[in-house]
Amino acid sequence: KRRPRSASSCGSRAAAAMAPHGEAALLVLLLVLPPASAGLSGYFGTKSRYEEVNPHLVRDPLSLGPGKGGSLPASCAPLQLRAVLRHGTRYPTAGQVRRLGELHARLLRRPAGTAACPAAAALAAWPMWYEESLDGRLAPQGRRDMELLARRMAARFPALFAARRRLALASSSKHRCLQSGAAFRRGLGPTLDFGGDEVEVEVNDSLMRFFDHCAKFVALVEENDAAMCQVNAFKEGPEMKKVLEKVASALCLPVEELNAGKEFLLQLAIKNVTSPWCSLFSEEDAKVLEYLNDLKQYWKRGYGYDINSRSSCILFQDIFQHLDKAVEESKSSKPISSPLIVQVGHAETLQPLLALMGYFKDDEPLLANNYARHAQRKFRSGRIVPYAANLVFVLYHCDHVNASQEEYQVQLLLNEKLLSFHHSNETTSTYADLKDYYKDILENCHFKEECELPKVNVTAVDEL
Repeated sequence: KRRPRSASSCGSRAAAAMAPHGEAALLVLLLVLPPASAGLSGYFGTKSRYEEVNPHLVRDPLSLGPGKGGSLPASCAPLQLRAVLRHGTRYPTAGQVRRLGELHARLLRRPAGTAACPAAAALAAWPMWYEESLDGRLAPQGRRDMELLARRMAARFPALFAARRRLALASSSKHRCLQSGAAFRRGLGPTLDFGGDEVEVEVNDSLMRFFDHCAKFVALVEENDAAMCQVNAFKEGPEMKKVLEKVASALCLPVEELNAGKEFLLQLAIKNVTSPWCSLFSEEDAKVLEYLNDLKQYWKRGYGYDINSRSSCILFQDIFQHLDKAVEESKSSKPISSPLIVQVGHAETLQPLLALMGYFKDDEPLLANNYARHAQRKFRSGRIVPYAANLVFVLYHCDHVNASQEEYQVQLLLNEKLLSFHHSNETTSTYADLKDYYKDILENCHFKEECELPKVNVTAVDEL
């Protein structure tokens, strides 16, 4: 088993000592979505609005954008579409609302007669409308995200979304995902008759929340402070210290008063241009906070540890099993039993899957001490898995081909843009070539064995 590349510079004892207060509060919550500040909106990390990766949607929410088509010949017809979606824009969790309330109350308690502090006064006057009952549920904007995505997807692939085609709709058990699935179905409208019955959203956590079912990931990464040592080291580093001191000064508070809730304070920086929180932060501050979020995604969901991505092979293999079945049915001149498969999960569903496939991998790992060198990094979670992110496999059958292996071809879209395949650097691949490229994962990645906890008594860092 390999040791993480950072082990020499980030020991487990130091990481445990710096275990953060309220780890979930690291996430940026972008909930209300009028036009965002041009200076900050590109750095929201996993809480980015979908329009940041597709700005043409601001002008026309139903636009398919530039470059709608690919390089497929006209004789190619789509057989199957498999889409893995992230839920739409959501509200903060109960814990995050609670921490915001504590910080807001701290500002309200500033003694009368203390030095004038416009920023603190503005934030104290800010209406605290969040309630713990919202607890991560889908926001109205999230429903709109899904409905519009469904309409664009149907416009892009009208033959697959035609009436009387079967739609298989699945979701994680989280309420925001179930609601997103229902919103996606509503977006397709009443004119599409998917077999005559209202489409039920099937709960499938084994695929959409595979990470919860992977004991090795849960024990050695999810619940292991040492695995996040790079994240914790960056929190204590010079870039974050500068941002924290600036915020403390603007709020006329000692830095130590911010420490307990600083993770949540910093996420509020990039909430929305209409919020007074935004006035505390510059674009450079936002870049630092984005890197903090990306570090967490990298080490917990991306390339930091092999188990992060290997745990997703159960989903990857399921995708290809359904593609295989569609090819077999087509060869036998049978109707395609599952022409449309749409599944709704999380950023934590998509990010490991994309890492397993080798996308957005930088030459140098993301570390606490190389922030400046990663200014142009590929791994930017807000560009990869914003709210309503979607990864779509489309299988085509092509007539009049030169060789039999060209009869079945595949395209891959991320957030409605064609992705180039690694093995060819083209946006179209024969299905045979794609399967051959990922042969090792398809044949040798076994979820049960990958996720089994080591039986010998070794440290978590050594095992990883």
